[in-house]
Amino acid sequence: MKRLIVTADDFGLSPEVNAAVAQGRARGVLTAASLMVAAPAAGEAVALAKADPGLKVGLHLVLCHGVPVSAPAKIPALVDGRGRLREDLASLGARIFFCRDARAQAEAEARAQFEAFAATGLPFDHVNGHNHFHIHPTVAGIVARLAREFRVPAVRVPAQPWAGLPPAQAGMAAVMAPWTALARRRFEAAGLKTNDVLFGLFETGAMDEAAWLRVAERLPEGVSEVYCHPATATNGVLAAEMPDYRHADELAALLSPKVREALERAGARLSAFAEAVA
Repeated sequence: MKRLIVTADDFGLSPEVNAAVAQGRARGVLTAASLMVAAPAAGEAVALAKADPGLKVGLHLVLCHGVPVSAPAKIPALVDGRGRLREDLASLGARIFFCRDARAQAEAEARAQFEAFAATGLPFDHVNGHNHFHIHPTVAGIVARLAREFRVPAVRVPAQPWAGLPPAQAGMAAVMAPWTALARRRFEAAGLKTNDVLFGLFETGAMDEAAWLRVAERLPEGVSEVYCHPATATNGVLAAEMPDYRHADELAALLSPKVREALERAGARLSAFAEAVA
């Protein structure tokens, strides 16, 4: 059976993202969203999710390139001079791996975000990481422990099939593969379910109709996830955070009759994580 999870990331980042999630769920193929609990429009996102129980929501864990839940003074190793989570992933990753204080602060911030999500009253459908930082070897261990504690059923694994990728993208997939495999083993050892494959990794910000039609042709048996970043318009926040992303095109693809028809021809069964991995 081909089970397909369609997830909008960055839920709560702006009203435009929230509106796109609502539209994608009501009129399109969207099945789930990943909530940034400290984002400016997170409260509105939670209200929208509670109004539509069919929309399954998970935690989009933000340990880089965003706003923390914790006071910056409590996590100095993770934040820059503005009090925002650091954007240099290589430097931050090394700091968390080698520095005990940074590891403790990363776990404290992750716990704060899990607790903030739990406080919304929404059931956890899944957890994943902003910029896929949750597959960092240290962070993956933290996520596995917390997901088990908070009874989160599933974790995203960013494993995109290599077939058909251009050489540069295939090379990047090869570099990521060992980290992805290690993270998957850690998650599954903790009793967590994972998707088999992920689409959108190399189309980030450009999951338009054409990209979706290619996915439909390559959809394998098992549990697949497609993630995207839809919005009804690009406001100042989105332009600053993701200047090259085509948010409106991604929303249009979710609403496209051609996409829905292609998925139906492929035999895809739309679901969220909790159902797909049950």
